[in-house]
Amino acid sequence: MNTEKSFQPLDFTHLEEAEMCSRAAEFYQLMRRRRSVRDFSSRPVPRAVIENALRAAGSAPSGANMQPWHFVVAESAGIKRRIRLAAEEEEREFYQRRASEEWLNALEPLGTDAHKPFLETAPYLIAIFLKKFSSDASGARRKNYYTAESVGIATGMLIAALHDAGVATLTHTPSPMKFLNDILARPATEKPYMLLVAGLPAEGAEVPAIDKKPLEEIADFL
Repeated sequence: MNTEKSFQPLDFTHLEEAEMCSRAAEFYQLMRRRRSVRDFSSRPVPRAVIENALRAAGSAPSGANMQPWHFVVAESAGIKRRIRLAAEEEEREFYQRRASEEWLNALEPLGTDAHKPFLETAPYLIAIFLKKFSSDASGARRKNYYTAESVGIATGMLIAALHDAGVATLTHTPSPMKFLNDILARPATEKPYMLLVAGLPAEGAEVPAIDKKPLEEIADFL
């Protein structure tokens, strides 16, 4: 086994303090306007936007650089229809049988139910899969490390990249999601992690009037 280490100079831009503060403030203002959208337009979004957002997600840090993710972009009407039908079946089970009253009460202010038309209306559904194992150059199976953490970071970067490009998103996690393996022809060794709906908001789209916790409630400086 080749254990030779290979390194290269770090490509890093040092910024003046004023620019650091300015960029941090601008990024915060950009991200605070991000909202989960459930009313999507069918207007197209250039595929190049999705491709570059996925490249950004693929640059995320991961345990031992194993990059334990795979993204499947569904854009055909037939595949999106199949996903919607399967997801709504699971959602009906959730709302009618699986969810506790406490959970349903928590969801009530968001106005969600088992009806998911956005799964067909939005131009893109990005299925994110978590890979517990990878293959090396010889085809031998290798264990991936910190998979949930790594895929979570990549997903967050994907959402931020899409928002920065003017694309609205919705994180959708019907449970279970094994139907995605079948519809999207992914192996059983990959676990569906999330379904990310991506597109432009419908005309007149509304979102719940909710707030985010202030900094002093989510962070401490010691």
